[in-house]
Amino acid sequence: MRDASNATLEGWVAYLGDRPLPVLARTTRELASLREAEQTVSARTIAQVILHDPLMTLRVLAYIEANRRRSQHTDITTIERALMMIGITPFFKHFESLPTLEDHLHGQSQALLGVMKVIARARKAAIWAREWALMRHDIDVDEITVATLLHDVAEMLCWVFAPRLSLKLRDLLRANPTMRTALAQKVVFNVTAQDLQLALAHEWKLPALLVELMGGSHNPSPRVRNVMYAVNLARHSAKGWDDPALPDDFKDIEALLHVSHETLLGRLGLPMDGSPPPSLPDHADPESDTPTDPQ
Repeated sequence: MRDASNATLEGWVAYLGDRPLPVLARTTRELASLREAEQTVSARTIAQVILHDPLMTLRVLAYIEANRRRSQHTDITTIERALMMIGITPFFKHFESLPTLEDHLHGQSQALLGVMKVIARARKAAIWAREWALMRHDIDVDEITVATLLHDVAEMLCWVFAPRLSLKLRDLLRANPTMRTALAQKVVFNVTAQDLQLALAHEWKLPALLVELMGGSHNPSPRVRNVMYAVNLARHSAKGWDDPALPDDFKDIEALLHVSHETLLGRLGLPMDGSPPPSLPDHADPESDTPTDPQ
């Protein structure tokens, strides 16, 4: 879609919702390696690889919903449960040959960098969200992890399938640093990423619980706020730990977790005086972190 001036939400859903999703080349390499140990590998080990990649995570959840059995009365909201439902051998067979993000955006280095930054940001948010969910004794930490990882998937898809417009949006925000992101998205795409995200989630028939956790609720519960605050912190800190939105983020997180400001800064690895840390976390490197529990 080259001109979005008259684009509608329905048009964007039709354009993005039915395209085969590319995944990180790293994902294909690691899954190929695990397939060699297919008879002994666990669903948890495979899930750790999948959860390193938001687009692969989405592929698996969309597949499980598209192939939902009539006898299935419970929504599948985590990757490990999805793998147990699919089966290890059928999983490797179905996801054997996948298009890669790097091949899809070959020759478009700025667009590739753009989507990699969003993926890295999503992974950082998922790590924080998971840690906070554990602190809150959440009923299902894995659901929080998945919902956070997928929160900005619409932005990723725009980088993948509408790179020219995504670069235009990036340049608009850089030229107008005080402009609200949602307004800039409306200017460039004629829709907001949040509206597109929720519409795509319904198009893919993602479980209602995940949609709610991803922001589809007008009365956010502590679980929804857990996701939202992690996403906000990752987005704002990616601009630098001196971003003016961070003090409000800290207050929100402290209230959610019932911790002091000093405790939160300590858990984030920040100096107690609020000054930037000696080395900022690399939000541009999608190979650096993983949101899965290493246990």
